[in-house]
Amino acid sequence: MDFQEFLQFVPKIIDVTLPAFHAHIKMAPIHRMEDLANMDLSKKKPRIAAVLMLFYPKNEQTHLVLILRNAYEGIHSAQVGFPGGKYEQEDEDLIFTALREAHEEIGINPKTIEIVKSFSELYIPPSNFLVHPFLGICKSELVFVPDPVEVAAIIELPLSVFLSKNTVVKSDVKTSYSNSSAVPAFKIENHIVWGATAMILSELKEVLKEVLPT
Repeated sequence: MDFQEFLQFVPKIIDVTLPAFHAHIKMAPIHRMEDLANMDLSKKKPRIAAVLMLFYPKNEQTHLVLILRNAYEGIHSAQVGFPGGKYEQEDEDLIFTALREAHEEIGINPKTIEIVKSFSELYIPPSNFLVHPFLGICKSELVFVPDPVEVAAIIELPLSVFLSKNTVVKSDVKTSYSNSSAVPAFKIENHIVWGATAMILSELKEVLKEVLPT
């Protein structure tokens, strides 16, 4: 979709009621479904994080940026995700966290980004994080400067590809529950995007489908 056309739908995106659990569950691994339905976060004392779902123009077409994280000793090693990370006490708020992390990870100036909507928080049991996604818009083309310590690659996802039914697949992955589990996922380029990122993408996709022309 042409980016200028996409911008015309932003007010409608802002007004959409978020589907939350009903969207998350569509891309949740089977073992996660019961956790989501019966979660008592007051007992978990989760760490807080914020991520940025950033739309921007590339060759005048609307794109969404994702990152491939470097391999490391940790839960989310070598996985595709959004720019974002842990809330720090000196952060003004969670929007500040999302923008700060995006600047650190992919080199985007926070002053060029307009945050237009917060999306439904999502708890991630394996890492005990409660993640707050924010939808942002940058109206100019971007030059990414990935942090080599954290980011292995930048993935620039065209909106048209994201909205295609062909991106949703079933894939066998290694999870914290099993060495091989069939999970719903998005296939983006040669990457399988599953778990929390896929669940957040699912809510974003449902919101966009409600307002954008088919």
